[in-house]
Amino acid sequence: MTTEPTTQTEEPAAAEPFRFFRLDVARTERLSPTLLRITFGDDGAGGPGGLNGFASGGRDQSLSLFLPHPGQAEPVMPTGPDWFEEYRALDPGVRAVLRSYTVRAQRPGEVDIDFVLHTDPAGPAAQWASEAEPGDWIIALGPAVPDNTAVRFRLPEGTDHVIVAADETALPAAAAILESLPAGLPVKAWIRVPHADDAIKLQTAADAEVTWLTGPTAGVVDALRAAELPAGTPYAWLAGEAGMVRELRRQLVRERKFDRRAVAFTGYWRRGASEDQFRYEPEAGADDDAAAAG
Repeated sequence: MTTEPTTQTEEPAAAEPFRFFRLDVARTERLSPTLLRITFGDDGAGGPGGLNGFASGGRDQSLSLFLPHPGQAEPVMPTGPDWFEEYRALDPGVRAVLRSYTVRAQRPGEVDIDFVLHTDPAGPAAQWASEAEPGDWIIALGPAVPDNTAVRFRLPEGTDHVIVAADETALPAAAAILESLPAGLPVKAWIRVPHADDAIKLQTAADAEVTWLTGPTAGVVDALRAAELPAGTPYAWLAGEAGMVRELRRQLVRERKFDRRAVAFTGYWRRGASEDQFRYEPEAGADDDAAAAG
């Protein structure tokens, strides 16, 4: 009796969800007094890989940008397997400036990222963005698969209405989320911006009621508390300053009795803290309700 030889085939290795990309400035567009859009392309120079394989999951897809300090021509950034330890060991005044941003849109060969230009005073990221021009480039640790953990907005089946609450740092994500929603879905959104002219036109097929607010971030908390929300099964997305997000989440979960699983929340920054402090130093007194998932 003869038998056919058996062969074993290895399962293909799962793609790494995040990797480094080089982003080259293609053009810039001022959207409002506070928002600047930078469109990044791929000049084919490689290192570390250009946009080949970049795969945004849309909605509130976040990524980490490494930018040069003022006066530097390019970011000082290791991209090898031990990059994080090497990066942290570098002089903070030399190593690339690390900031988290949202992928506003992706098209073949291009990625849009909207920058908030704070001027009180302008930080190194805002300063870089305000001066960026074609020929400049940065490094991103970004998505290589579209279904990745840096996308937080995940609309559950059976959702009857959506709540969105954000400040200007989360406006690009809120705008992308609204674009992703199905036609006719009821949405109530509150967005705090520094200037009335920052109330940019938002595209959505959803039945969206957007309220623009200026003034302190506490105004978002107060506006949501005063609102009459629709009946049915809700889903909420909260993002922006960590203290604001904490209060919004407490309000929905404790006061309005939302299911915790129906509230997606992300602290993008913390008042009085640098990016490094926000990322690596927990806020005093933070608990499960207070901690913004970053």
